[in-house]
Amino acid sequence: MISYDDLTAPERELWAAFPEGRRVDLRAGDTARDDPLGGPDWGPERTVRAAVLAALLLGAHPPQPGATAALRLAGARITGSLDLAGAETAYQLRLEHCWFESQVTVNSATTASVRIDDSVLPRLDARMARIEGVLSVRRCRVAGALAATNARISGELLLHGARFGHENGWSLFAGGMEVDGAVFCTHGFTGGGGIRLIGARLSGGLFLDGARTGAADGVALSLDHAHATTVRLTDGFSAAGRLEMRGAQIADLLTFDGAQLGDCTGVDCARLHATDLRFTPARPPAGPVFLGGTQVATLHDDVGCWPATVHLDGFVYGSIRPAQPPPAAPAPRPAAAPAAAGARPEESVHRRLDWVRRGAGYAPQPYEQLAAWYRQIGHVDDARRVLLAKQRARRRTLRPLGRAWSLLLDGTVGFGYRPWLAGLWLAALTLLGSLVFAAGDNKRVRAGEGPEFSPVIYALDLLIPVGGLGQRESWYMDGGTAQILSYLLVATGWLLTTALVAGVTRTLERA
Repeated sequence: MISYDDLTAPERELWAAFPEGRRVDLRAGDTARDDPLGGPDWGPERTVRAAVLAALLLGAHPPQPGATAALRLAGARITGSLDLAGAETAYQLRLEHCWFESQVTVNSATTASVRIDDSVLPRLDARMARIEGVLSVRRCRVAGALAATNARISGELLLHGARFGHENGWSLFAGGMEVDGAVFCTHGFTGGGGIRLIGARLSGGLFLDGARTGAADGVALSLDHAHATTVRLTDGFSAAGRLEMRGAQIADLLTFDGAQLGDCTGVDCARLHATDLRFTPARPPAGPVFLGGTQVATLHDDVGCWPATVHLDGFVYGSIRPAQPPPAAPAPRPAAAPAAAGARPEESVHRRLDWVRRGAGYAPQPYEQLAAWYRQIGHVDDARRVLLAKQRARRRTLRPLGRAWSLLLDGTVGFGYRPWLAGLWLAALTLLGSLVFAAGDNKRVRAGEGPEFSPVIYALDLLIPVGGLGQRESWYMDGGTAQILSYLLVATGWLLTTALVAGVTRTLERA
C-alpha cells in the first residue's frame, strides 16, 4: 500500500498532477543527459517507483471533478516492475523518454491507451490485454520482445522507429491479436527477431515500410491465416529469413514495392487471397516464391523481379498489369513492364513464359491460366503461343513413344495451334514429288483411259488420303526413286492427316 508520506519529491509531483492529467517532465533540458540510455545513472530527483504508477492507475488518488485524470510522465528513471496484470483501469498511461529497470506488464489487463515512447525498457507483456485506445511503443529500445498474443486493441499499434531484441527468435509475438486500427512498424523499425502474427485480425492493415526484421527458426514474418485490409512490405523493407503468409486473407493490397529481399530465403503465399498483389521488390528474394492456391484479382509485377524458382501451380489471377510506381513515388521505376492490355510485343510473351517455367517440374495450370488471360484481353495469338509451350513442356514427362508422337504433332501442325504448318509440308512435298515425277517413268494403268499425266496433281493425289484427283487411279511410276517416293508420299499423307485431325480436335476440346 502506497502512503503519501513515503513518496519522494518527484513522486509527489506526479501524484498531484495525476487527477488533472497534467504532464510531469523530469528532464534536465540537456540532450546528452536526457538520453534514456543513460537512465541507470539518473539520480533520485528523476527516480519514480513503478509501484507508484500502478497505484495511481488503480485509483489510489481519484480525479478532480470536471477533469480527465491521466498519468503523463517524461524523463524518469522507473524502478521496479510496472505490473498491471489482470487490472482494470480507465486512465491513460503516457510515459516518454523514460528508462525502465524492469519489464512493463499489462497482461490480461483492461485499460485505456498505453503510450510508452522514446524510452528504454527490457520487455513489454501485453498478452490478452484489452486496450481501449492505442498501444504505442514508438522509437523505443526494447531489449526483449513485445508479447501481445490474443490482445485486443481498439485503436492502433504504433511501433514507429522502435528497436527490439528478441525472445526465442521473435521480436513481436502476437498471434491471434485483433487491432481495429492499423499496425505501424515503419520509420526505421528494427527487429532482432521475427514478427509473428498468425491468425491476427488487422482491420486497418499492416505497414512495414522500411522495416528490418530478423528471423526465428528461419521465419522473419509469419502472417499465416491472418486477416488484414492491406499489407505493405515496401520502401526498403528487408527480412533475414522466410516470409510466410499461407492462407492469409487480404481485402485490398499486398505489396512488395521497393523491398530489399536479397536476404529473404523464401516467400510462401500459398492459398493467400488478395485483391491486388504488387510484386516489385528492388531486389528479388534469394529463395523461392510459393503461390500455389493463391487467388488475386490483379497481379502487378515485373518479370525480372521474380526469383529463379516460382511455384505457380494453382495460382489464379484475374488480370496482369505492368508494374507502376505508387502515386507518392518521386519518379517512375526504370524497370521494363511485362505484358498487359495495350502492351503486346512478342518478346513479352516469351518473358512471361520464362516466368511460368520457373516452377519445379511440369504443371499445366500455370500455362492455361496465362493463356486464359491473353484470350481475355483479345491476344489470341499469344494465347496459342502459351498453349503450344505447354505441350512442349509436357513432352518431357512422356515415355519415348509418346515423345515421338508429340514431336510429330509439333512439327506438322503445332499441336493444332499452327495448322498452317500442314499446308507448308503439303506444298513442300508436292513440289518435291512434282520434280521427281516429271523426270520419272510414268505408266498408264489402262491404255487410253484417264486424264493426261500431271506431276503436280499426281503428287497431290498421293498426299491426300481421302477422295481423289483421278491421277493415281490412272497412272503409276515404274521403278526407281519415283516409285519409292510415291509410297512415301502416301504414308506421309496419312500421317499429316492424322496429326492434323488429332491436333485440331485437341484444340477444340480446350477452346
